[in-house]
Amino acid sequence: MSWSGTLRVLDASSALHAWDNYPAAQFPGLWAWLATELQRHQLAIPSVALEEVQHKAPDCAAWLKAHGVPVLHIGNEVLQTALAIRATIGVEADNYHPKGVDENDVLIIASAKARGAELVTNEGRQFGKQAEARKCKIPAVCEIPAVGVANLNFLEYIKKSQQVF
Repeated sequence: MSWSGTLRVLDASSALHAWDNYPAAQFPGLWAWLATELQRHQLAIPSVALEEVQHKAPDCAAWLKAHGVPVLHIGNEVLQTALAIRATIGVEADNYHPKGVDENDVLIIASAKARGAELVTNEGRQFGKQAEARKCKIPAVCEIPAVGVANLNFLEYIKKSQQVF
């Protein structure tokens, strides 16, 4: 799949990582490119992720909104996908493991899966198979064959774009 035309779904962790580690005043070219990605609808954010960004870094959320970030709302298809993911990792009755994904994380993964999109997340990578699937973080859940969501972190996203700033 080529770079252009491929939707990427932004997790709150990546939006916050970019905001904290690549200040717009020092990396204006990066932020101009991100604005273009948003305007071309090649980068979008689930509503639950945008709410997390709003809570943790209101100025980052304001920048995203000011640059027309496409917001992915949680509809029936995403909810059904999220239920399937929950079943895959063994979450019953909202009994999430404190070291693993939570409800918002599952909705974010489901938003990407339902749209056949890559997920950009800066959640920590876990190496090796987890003894309990409920302890998996976003990247590990994405890589479970039944979930099958391609994912990369923010730096990998930049490198894959081959953009020069």
